[in-house]
Amino acid sequence: MTLIGRTRTRGIETLSLDSPESRNALSASLVRELAEALTECAKDTDVRAIVLTHTGNTFCAGADLRDPPPPESLVTLLRQIVELPKPVVARVTGHVRAGGVGLLAACDMAAAATTSTTFAFTEVRIGVAPAVISLPLLPRTDPRALARYYLTGERFDATEATHAGLLTVAGADVDEVLAPILDGLRRSAPEALAETKRLLTARVLETFDRDAADLTALSARLFGSAQAREGMTAFLERRDPAWVV
Repeated sequence: MTLIGRTRTRGIETLSLDSPESRNALSASLVRELAEALTECAKDTDVRAIVLTHTGNTFCAGADLRDPPPPESLVTLLRQIVELPKPVVARVTGHVRAGGVGLLAACDMAAAATTSTTFAFTEVRIGVAPAVISLPLLPRTDPRALARYYLTGERFDATEATHAGLLTVAGADVDEVLAPILDGLRRSAPEALAETKRLLTARVLETFDRDAADLTALSARLFGSAQAREGMTAFLERRDPAWVV
């Protein structure tokens, strides 16, 4: 059973996270399959750009608490998206949580439906921190907005996500607002796209080079803590964790 759906239309390869029963959570298997699909797209000269989307009502719920990938695997996947020589565009019509927001932030552009999309950094509510996903997020988003939503775990909508710099564009019909972006990518020379993307991602990759090891260690330490065990258990049991007052 494949976890990544694939279609192609006029040079645009669409990769769909296709594990709706787990809300497209980042399991070790899903991370591996997505990385393999991205590698194939990078080598395929017929692929001009990639759209990363989903099935079901959730783009990605974050790490799969029952089968979490090692932090190093998530770092590698996020860096692969940033370094890929072809533009990657997120297309979102559902909920985005925790690690899923990091996946979206690694993409070069992101479009979302205003009527069905919500976002949240839920890590603090289960006793961990948005460590690894900060690698693409911190260089690309508004620090004041990020501080609020990192620290509170509040939900926010597509309008707020656009103001924060997380989304490129949002609208009632995501495909309508995405159409001119994809048309522009189809009209652009492949080598010029690759070099232009290299210019745009240089600062993000500097963050990976500087901080990836420390944030990976932080993530591993927090996920192994007693507080995280209580938070994840409470989440799976659908109750408040012990620290809620």
